[in-house]
Amino acid sequence: MTNLTAAVLDPLLKADPMGPRITYYDDATGERIELSTVTLANWAAKTANLLRDELGAGPGTRVAVLLPAHWQTAAVLLGVWWIGAEVGLTGAADLALCTSERLDEADEAVAGGEVAVLSLDPFGKPAADLPVGVTDYATAVRVHGDQFITEPQPGPALAGRSVDEVLAAATESAAAAGLTAHDRVLSSLPWSTPDDVVANLVAVFAAGASLVQVANPDPAALQRRRTTEKVTRDLG
Repeated sequence: MTNLTAAVLDPLLKADPMGPRITYYDDATGERIELSTVTLANWAAKTANLLRDELGAGPGTRVAVLLPAHWQTAAVLLGVWWIGAEVGLTGAADLALCTSERLDEADEAVAGGEVAVLSLDPFGKPAADLPVGVTDYATAVRVHGDQFITEPQPGPALAGRSVDEVLAAATESAAAAGLTAHDRVLSSLPWSTPDDVVANLVAVFAAGASLVQVANPDPAALQRRRTTEKVTRDLG
């Protein structure tokens, strides 16, 4: 069986391990973070180990990912898929990863199950004032290993869709957008629905391209960013 993270990351690690894979901007804060393929894979592996070893997740586990389009979210998604678990963006789940602002939503989704909160802080600061029993992702993930052995028998990957269905949709979306392995892709599109995740994230990586993801985009900065980041294609 195909593992979604392995199918997406393995070719990238072979072709361009040290090149930029995702560059994240937040124009509201001035934040810029860039991860190579290897660094993204390390973060995904740490997340996978946290999910499996500390939170008890694995194939057949449904993980609510209640997070914005962010570089840490990319690592979380890849980590979930690496252990063969299913990403859910709405509805009931076995465990949840969320921001503090969506903690109530996460609690409702898991009905007493495990919840981990991401601060999304660029310096790795923990989330403040978490309730007892809620895991702080930034604190917990750093102690886990940055290598992971791929789960060979995954369950559904995304909102009931199989790995093969997600890969086929991502490949089709990449072809429709004209994406190639030589592209540097600029996007400020969300990852809020399964179709968003497929078209605006997985398709970019499946094509072998790299992503420049911008939150709170400043229209005045976009053209300069296209030049400095050597953008070849815009999404949306």
